Amino acid sequence: MTKADLVAKIAEGAAITKVQAEKVLASFTGTIEAALKTGDKVSLVGFGTFSAVTRTARIGRNPATGKEIKIAAKTNGKFTPGKALKDIGAKSKAKPAAKPATKKVDPKAASKTKK
Repeated sequence: MTKADLVAKIAEGAAITKVQAEKVLASFTGTIEAALKTGDKVSLVGFGTFSAVTRTARIGRNPATGKEIKIAAKTNGKFTPGKALKDIGAKSKAKPAAKPATKKVDPKAASKTKK
């Protein structure tokens, strides 16, 4: 799903225009980004939690040359899915099994046995 698809679904679900839905989505993502920059967590019960995770500085290796390089400390955003999203995977695995694959017959092998 692209951003345009998401905007269209939000507009349809909330009975608003696509322009308004795009503003809502931009406000939502901007608010979460601002909260993460200040070190806050954003928890949406049943959906998940957005948080900021800081990686410490470390020594890495350039795979092309093998030379050691310094990798700076970095803070990234992280999303941890809530129970409702975790259950989606469990429900999709519970579907009945597909039909067993039929055995493919090699046309050359079949023509040799008929002679």
